[in-house]
Amino acid sequence: MQITRDFSHYVRTAGEGVQHIDLAVEGVHCAGCMAKIERGLSAIPDVTLARVNLTDRRVALEWKQGTLDPSRFIDRLAELGYKAYPYETESAEATEVAGSRFLLRCLGVAAFATLNVMMLSIPVWSGNVSDMLPEQRDFFHWLSALIALPAAAYAGQPFFRSAWRALSNKTTNMDVPISIGVCLALGMSVVETIHHAEHAYFDAAIMLLTFLLVGRFLDQNTRRRTRAVAGNLAALKAETAAKFVGPDEISQVPVAAIHPGDIVLLRPGERCAVDGTVIEGRSEIDQSLITGETLYVTAGRGTPVYAGSMNISGTLRVRVSAASEATLLAEITRLLDNALQARSRYMRLADRASRLYAPVVHATALLTVLGWVIAGASWHDAIVTGVAVLIITCPCALGLAIPTVQTVASGAMFKSGVLLNSGDAIERLAEADHIIFDKTGTLTLPDLAVTNAAEISTDIFELAGRLALSSNHAVAAAVAQAAGARSPIVGAVEEAGQGVRAVVEGVEIRLGRPSFCGAEALAGGVNLDAEASIVAFSKGTEKFILSVRQGLRPDAQAVIAALKARNIGIEILSGDREPAVRAAAHALGIAEWRAGVTPADKIARIEELKRRGARVLMVGDGMNDAPSLAAAHVSMSPISAAHLSQATADLVFLGRPLAPVVAAIDSARKALHLMRQNLWLAIGYNVLAVPIAISGVVTPLIAAAAMSGSSILVMLNSLRACSASRKIV
Repeated sequence: MQITRDFSHYVRTAGEGVQHIDLAVEGVHCAGCMAKIERGLSAIPDVTLARVNLTDRRVALEWKQGTLDPSRFIDRLAELGYKAYPYETESAEATEVAGSRFLLRCLGVAAFATLNVMMLSIPVWSGNVSDMLPEQRDFFHWLSALIALPAAAYAGQPFFRSAWRALSNKTTNMDVPISIGVCLALGMSVVETIHHAEHAYFDAAIMLLTFLLVGRFLDQNTRRRTRAVAGNLAALKAETAAKFVGPDEISQVPVAAIHPGDIVLLRPGERCAVDGTVIEGRSEIDQSLITGETLYVTAGRGTPVYAGSMNISGTLRVRVSAASEATLLAEITRLLDNALQARSRYMRLADRASRLYAPVVHATALLTVLGWVIAGASWHDAIVTGVAVLIITCPCALGLAIPTVQTVASGAMFKSGVLLNSGDAIERLAEADHIIFDKTGTLTLPDLAVTNAAEISTDIFELAGRLALSSNHAVAAAVAQAAGARSPIVGAVEEAGQGVRAVVEGVEIRLGRPSFCGAEALAGGVNLDAEASIVAFSKGTEKFILSVRQGLRPDAQAVIAALKARNIGIEILSGDREPAVRAAAHALGIAEWRAGVTPADKIARIEELKRRGARVLMVGDGMNDAPSLAAAHVSMSPISAAHLSQATADLVFLGRPLAPVVAAIDSARKALHLMRQNLWLAIGYNVLAVPIAISGVVTPLIAAAAMSGSSILVMLNSLRACSASRKIV
């Protein structure tokens, strides 16, 4: 009977003509595993992406639509020595918990055995071994073997299983030299004991396993803490919502059955399942995930609400703008996934080094044995020296050097309200020495208000609002919200940096810059305060000017002062009118600013700074900033920026405060410093340790302590990345 496998339920569309699936993979725990899996899956024709997330042992796969059966990926992973199945959060978490408990049991067994074997070794190593009776010495050795052999067989399973899978598939990983070293040390110790030799190395083998398990447990615990952030986000998602199916009839339906334009009921104590706008009711809501503020927000007609927000007191009717995977919460979750899967330049370097390291370790140990034999040493002494080399040169520290920093730094940045959207964003952000800020929606809050709406006829204002729905700009969003627009105009076209246009009943309408709408003369005659911005609307020959006012982000002044204290150059480039930009620059103490600039002008300024050797961080939002975000050395956008899925920013910051910009720079600089430090620690350790081991003055016991100590040192050093950001205000 033939059994077929259908994984279509787990496949989703990732883009035009591209399909995506996430697979949980057992046994992935090092950079070598990641590289082997990615190479093996990328070799399959039509695969466009194979990315391993070491934090939750998940591989993300994308391929050309209709060309591959997902079961082929599972078969390929089986060929590589890994068991895989479709990724589901609940089952993955259960597997992770079981694996963590098993690892902890292994560590407990190894630690208990180490303490006892070391106690038995004290009489042998502290006294004059040659003066001891052979029966006494053998008794201690056999007693050590009785403890160490079964303990190593149990506690070494995480390494032995991984090494066996690798060797079965004719490859190597970092667990191969570990397993060979442990088995050789134990086997040679048994032989030594049988032949009544003075020394045995049961203590070295079991101590090596203990230190390695400590390092692996620390690594897993670090990744689990970071993954808990994603789990907390997942917990905010409501699976159902009360949808109005009639004027006074509601039905509790899955979120997947809700679409933009539907109306849902949000009752006290419920989490919002959708993004939308309040159309009726009054309440207090907790939306600290989005705003970063712990105080409740008063919600009434026109107030935007987001998935994951908690309704505190009253009942609200909400018109849906996005549901399911299109919500802001879902976008934040995807960005967090990107951060955990991101692969920096240093991480790719460490991956390549680790991949080449295992064969080098084996070759070095073999040449050491042969060299000592040729030099006249006995096979016994040569093998002991070879085992010491094999143990001391294991590349665990190198494999942990960068991924741990990347994981810890990503988690620290998220806690500060920043998400990575690019693999090497940390390195590039750490190098930034000049910042260009957009004004509207970046230095200012995205919540804008139209101050002269009462002066414009209702039908014209409504038409302008509908046209504004087709724009990505924060000012347009304010117009749409003020006009109460619900349905966009079909066929509207946005011109980046200019505005949006459409044809209605044979008449062209435009919304955007006065020059775009042919309203320069009218705009010049409008008397506005310095804090206000203007947007023009034209309907055929009719011209109108809308006054839009926004306030600076609450901590903008403190953030600019903090950036100056870090010797970072700052300027404002804005498409807004000169009085508004001047007022913002003066309030923030920014001497260098320009108003009325186009996207091309911003790119020209960025290129000019690049020629001077500056590393530019561009901070902006909206479609008009996308070209300059892409042109900068590194870029950042607020979460309020429209269409995040299309954004080109390397990092995204959450909430109303601007403080995450400084926190991200501090975290990135500290992380880059730690990455380099860890690499030098790992390389320096081997440069010093390998020659000493080859010279024969290091026993397997000392080699085990040195190698494990270097790995733990790298791990503990990486944890310093979580305390990178300094207090700003």
